[in-house]
Amino acid sequence: MTMAYLSIVGLKKSFRKHEVLRNINLQVEKGEFVCFLGASGCGKTTLLRIIAGLERMDEGDIVVDGRNISRLRPSKRNLSMVFQSYALFPNMTAFQNVEYGLRKKIKDKEKRKELVELMLALVGLSDVRKKYPDQLSGGQQQRVSLARALVIEPDLLLLDEPLSALDPKVRESLRGEIKATHDKLRITTIMVTHDQEEAITMGDKLAVMNEGEIVQFGTPIEVYRAPRDYFVADFVGKINFLTDKKNVTWMIRPEDVECYTEPREGTLAGTIANIEFRGPFYRLTVALSRHTILIDLFSKDIEKRAFKLHDPIHVRLHRAEGLG
Repeated sequence: MTMAYLSIVGLKKSFRKHEVLRNINLQVEKGEFVCFLGASGCGKTTLLRIIAGLERMDEGDIVVDGRNISRLRPSKRNLSMVFQSYALFPNMTAFQNVEYGLRKKIKDKEKRKELVELMLALVGLSDVRKKYPDQLSGGQQQRVSLARALVIEPDLLLLDEPLSALDPKVRESLRGEIKATHDKLRITTIMVTHDQEEAITMGDKLAVMNEGEIVQFGTPIEVYRAPRDYFVADFVGKINFLTDKKNVTWMIRPEDVECYTEPREGTLAGTIANIEFRGPFYRLTVALSRHTILIDLFSKDIEKRAFKLHDPIHVRLHRAEGLG
């Protein structure tokens, strides 16, 4: 049995008497992009900082490519970290910021220049190489920070909510650029985020965390379609919970509810209690006899069928799955 590229075994961490990480076990394959996803205070940033060597763990081991780095200083781990605050040197140009990490590693100035130019081109910043951080936009500064982290060819790239300080348009664009860069270089990457959409669109795997534990680890589709428990089901996307007369709780995503203007075989009668326009889709709140559920419909579909507030509606609960 071969060991994963990044292996975390039995990791625990407490601050005074408060246990913030308990029995963390994680196996990440080489080249994967893994997102630590969870609400504030769940322990995801602490776990990232422990991997980086910025926090000490109480118990456990961290092995990267067969090398146990658990007790090594950050400078000896060959990792790069990108923070939400860009942490650029204000008195250095974009080129000089990216070059900084190479100065001790590569003495040949021309070789350094070649590597920096290649990395700036990769992140689309060749034309601003001579500009200082205060002359760059937030998105450009974060790309400089990313290029600086990547140019040293780290064993692991660690991203601590790198997009949270950006406005939504820039954030959406940059997450695509980061993922595209990862797909070209295939550097094993761990990113912390509390943004579900960010995690689902960027991650090859998601480690969903709650109260200091990884409660589910899998692909975005696995986590979304087959959540392991109530927390994961409710935290990742919207979901309806329906309890039947046998006290079994069923879950169904809003987009999996079929609805009709007239009754059909197997449908339940309800009333539209609220209609919320979301751009490409509408979210309907529908009152049934025993439950209130959410339904998502493409805008063109609801407009074609002309559903209105307080109208009767008939729904079929398709793809419902049970939770014990």
